[in-house]
Amino acid sequence: MKRQEAGQFFAHADPADMAVAVALAVAAVAYCTAAAAAESRWRTGWDDVTHDGRALVVSGARRMLFSGDMHYSRSTPEMWPKLIAKAKAGGLDVIQTYVFWNVHEHIQGQYNFEGRYDLVKFIRAIQAKGLYVSLRIGPFVEAEWKYGGFPFWLHDVPNITFRTDNEPFKQHMQNFVTKIVTLMKHEGLYYPQGGPIIISQIENEYQMVEHAFGSGGPRYVRWAAAMAVNLQTGVPWMMCKQNDAPDPVINTCNGLICGETFVGPNSPNKPALWTENWTSRYPIYGNDTKMRSPEDIAFAVALFIARKKGSFVSYYMYHGGTNFGRFAASYVTTSYYDGAPLDEYGLIWQPTWGHLREMHAAIKHSSEPLLFGSYSNFSLGQQQEAHVFETGYECVAFLVNFDQHNTPKVEFRNISLQLAPKSISILSDCRSVVFETAKVNAPQGSRTANIVQSLNEINNWKAFIEPVPQDMSKCMYTGNQLFEQLTTTKDETDYLWYIASYENRASDGDQLVRLYVVSLAHILHAFVNNEYIGSVHGSHDGPRNIVLNTHISLKEGNNTISLLSVMVGSPDSGAYMERRYFGIQKVGIQQGQQPLHLLNNNLWGYQVGLFGEEDRIYMQEQTDSVGWMDINNWTYHLLTWYKTTFATPVGDDAVTLNLTSMGKGEVWVNGDSIGRYWVSFKAPSGQPSQSLYHIPRGFLKPKDNLLVLVEEMGGDPLQITVNTMSVTRVCGNVDEFSVPRLQSRGKDPKVRIWCQGGKHISAIEFASYGNPMGDCKNFSIGSCHVESSEFVVKQSCIGRRGCSIPVLPAKFGGDPCPGIQKRLLVVADCK
Repeated sequence: MKRQEAGQFFAHADPADMAVAVALAVAAVAYCTAAAAAESRWRTGWDDVTHDGRALVVSGARRMLFSGDMHYSRSTPEMWPKLIAKAKAGGLDVIQTYVFWNVHEHIQGQYNFEGRYDLVKFIRAIQAKGLYVSLRIGPFVEAEWKYGGFPFWLHDVPNITFRTDNEPFKQHMQNFVTKIVTLMKHEGLYYPQGGPIIISQIENEYQMVEHAFGSGGPRYVRWAAAMAVNLQTGVPWMMCKQNDAPDPVINTCNGLICGETFVGPNSPNKPALWTENWTSRYPIYGNDTKMRSPEDIAFAVALFIARKKGSFVSYYMYHGGTNFGRFAASYVTTSYYDGAPLDEYGLIWQPTWGHLREMHAAIKHSSEPLLFGSYSNFSLGQQQEAHVFETGYECVAFLVNFDQHNTPKVEFRNISLQLAPKSISILSDCRSVVFETAKVNAPQGSRTANIVQSLNEINNWKAFIEPVPQDMSKCMYTGNQLFEQLTTTKDETDYLWYIASYENRASDGDQLVRLYVVSLAHILHAFVNNEYIGSVHGSHDGPRNIVLNTHISLKEGNNTISLLSVMVGSPDSGAYMERRYFGIQKVGIQQGQQPLHLLNNNLWGYQVGLFGEEDRIYMQEQTDSVGWMDINNWTYHLLTWYKTTFATPVGDDAVTLNLTSMGKGEVWVNGDSIGRYWVSFKAPSGQPSQSLYHIPRGFLKPKDNLLVLVEEMGGDPLQITVNTMSVTRVCGNVDEFSVPRLQSRGKDPKVRIWCQGGKHISAIEFASYGNPMGDCKNFSIGSCHVESSEFVVKQSCIGRRGCSIPVLPAKFGGDPCPGIQKRLLVVADCK
């Protein structure tokens, strides 16, 4: 990374990026100056990538690398440049991505590298910003992605068993991996060719399932490694969570605390690499969002570098993005890792982004002893330890406190230091604290979803009621058994209708009748004689089977049972995925006290998908001629299609739909699916797991955007709103003893706040220099307060995109309360 590259980024950034530039120009110059100086010392002129026991060696230089996962298929080409620029400004060196087989070869032998699947364009966008690429080819990726990234046609290959020493699988896997490697070579994208790819991955977390395949597992690992290495990419290969990765493939760690769990490289000439540091918990329907604090992420990174001599850390995810269409795995929400340093919409998530950026700078500042120095470690107390790296003239120390409750005082090289609970202090030159994982000085931000259009005009809506199939003669398939769902649908749709007839004899009388259905799908909707009788659904962590056991009414003679089986994503992991069974497993009717009469072997008809999936979504110009109707005096039904149009919001802010009023279904905008929704499945908090659904601006037209929804469970479309998402409130909270950032001009701590997306600081909601009470969410003036605090802050900040205020008595006219530790708390609005 060179200083001029950082300068070009800030000089040529578009207006939306300039908000980042205001706050980060000084940081980027300082960061890149240090990197350039180190590079000039280490570089030998070689144009390859190798490795030794300390690090990846790029052009002859050991490198300390910070990486972040971004998946090209979870965002759009219009978003890529800004996302990458913000990652670079956050101190990243590398962008890491999976390669998704099932988007590139959805149909066997037919390849798609267009639009958001344009892998080459994505890699070139990374290269244009001066970053490296870590390419995780897999081709099994898991990633909470449909079928773990495998195309479903692989399931139907004769005699195939996934991910083991199985010739049909190995042949198809090798074909795809070779296809990707050949494409990368043809485009000159590997580092020895002048491209940005410095490392690749084969397979993914295979050790988790290896034992299930017996002796075939280790044979497959050896084969996969040899196959990859023989492709001669000129860069190293790695296997994550694979302790027995064969030489020269590097075994790497995935997880939350690799500083504690990683067994280490399995060869002395392999470096310690952390390929997935999970920045939050991916959300699933029915669960509340689980965030991970920036303090915890930073602690884990610093511990990995200190204990394991780590030299590569990748954040999974750095930008999660959106699971468009039906690509989310079972029960996974459409929004993916929204709590990552860059949120679903590409907004900077503070304070996580800023806290990690400061840590990156602190660690890069001591790259030389970390990569070349001798290592020692020793105890500082019962739950405290020191890790020291030093050359003949440079030294860095990591002082670790595992105690989560106490702040012990430790002695290190004649220096007395107090360590915060569960924290790591990084000491440059083994004397000066340059970063503390538990002390967050980065600004904070709050997002707001602003309503720009309410879709409550009833005359603008059309509806189409999905017919319940009852005529088996019109079914696509029939058979005297219950079909497995994914085998039948080829995973081209979430929906499969099971239709059967049941003869009710007059002699049966008016006995109580129950319908009993067991399913291994995710949702079941049941109808008898076209009348809805009930639904049932499962959950991510619940039992595999769902059971509907309900009273029904039968007429004399023939009765039609129509069961809609619904998948909310296909599996993404596990051994023998090709053998997994989904769909209805058992159907019976019980009359009175008679035994359950099983219908499993009756004649069943099958209708794949909903009628509207093919005939409604893309027929944008047709209305009543294909069954659409006005919804005046409408009674909301299950299985209904709705459509309307909406205007494109003015500006550049991210666009969302608020679907809180709906139930369960899928949404299309101008023919592009923005994903599944399921707001009726509430989390323990009583709130939907996700209510806002991202519409990338690349999906929108200048006006008259067509919105189409299929609603399974009722819902009220008249309460849907179009929103824009932006950071409208920022906050800084820094005390006078905080460690100044390495990138700071001067040695005094400062409150720094800035607005994103071209917005300016429009108002100061709160400002207090003294001992203000609370934090950025709940705040009030304390016993010590300078009356001019608000005036001073306004003078520095109003009308600007960003500002910094020293936390010094002189800035506020003197010390208001000697002997009391002071801090500055500022809360501002952005418009």
